[in-house]
Amino acid sequence: MAEYILETQGLTKEFKGFVAVNQVDLQVRRGDIHALIGPNGAGKTTYFNLLTKFLAPTRGRIVFQGVDITHEKPAQTARRGLVRSFQISAVFPHMTVLDNVRAALQRGLGTSFHFWKPESSLHGLHERARQLLAEVDLQDFADEITVNLPYGRKRALELATTLALEPDLMLLDEPTQGMGHEDVGRVTQLIKKVSAGRTILMVEHNMNVVSSIADRITVLQRGAVIADGPYAEVSRNPLVIEAYMGTAETELQGAQ
Repeated sequence: MAEYILETQGLTKEFKGFVAVNQVDLQVRRGDIHALIGPNGAGKTTYFNLLTKFLAPTRGRIVFQGVDITHEKPAQTARRGLVRSFQISAVFPHMTVLDNVRAALQRGLGTSFHFWKPESSLHGLHERARQLLAEVDLQDFADEITVNLPYGRKRALELATTLALEPDLMLLDEPTQGMGHEDVGRVTQLIKKVSAGRTILMVEHNMNVVSSIADRITVLQRGAVIADGPYAEVSRNPLVIEAYMGTAETELQGAQ
C-alpha cells in the first residue's frame, strides 16, 4: 500500500477573486492522526469541503488511495471510505443511542429505503452496533434517548456512527468544539483509541488536543500552507507564532 492515503496537489478554491484555499500541497500518511490548524478564516473548513466534494476546486488535484477523485460526486467519495463528521453533532435526537448506530450500519445492507421490511431483519446489526458503542465507551447508554445525552457523549456517538461506515480516512471537523474540559479530555482519548488501524485528518482549534495526539500538523494561513511537521517543530515556527498573534502564541507554547 502507498505510504500516503491522501494527497492534494496545488489545491485551490477561489470565490469571485477571493482565494480561500491557495495551492495547498498536503500529504496524509496512512495510519497517522494529522491535524489541520490555523487562525479563523485560514481556509480549513473550505479545504474539508473540497475533500468531500461539497465544493469543486478551481484548480488542483485530490488523490485518495492512489486514485484521482478530484471530480467525483460526494457519494462516490464517501463510498471509497473517506468519511466526514461535522462541527455540529449530527445524530437523530429522538432515537436511542443503539438505533443511531444501527441506522448507520444499515447503509451497508443496501436496505435503507426498504420500508416494507420488518424490523427483525435488522436484529443482526445489534451485535456490531454494541461493539461500536463499546469502542467509544457508550455501552452503558445503548437504550438512552439520544437527546438526553450530554454534549460530549453525543460527539462520542457521532464517532461511533462514523466508524459504522467503515472509513479508511476519517475527517473530523472541530471534534472538541464547545466542550468543557472534562469532555475535551474524554473525546481526545476516544479519538486516540479509535485511531488504531485507521487514519484521521482533523481540523482542531484546541492546541492541547493537537499537541497530545497529532502525529503531524499542517498550518494554514490565508488559505496557504505556512508550516508542516511534528508539533514541537511547528509550534516554534516564527510564521506560525505570527499567524496566531499573541494569545495563540501563548496557547501554542503553553500546550508543549
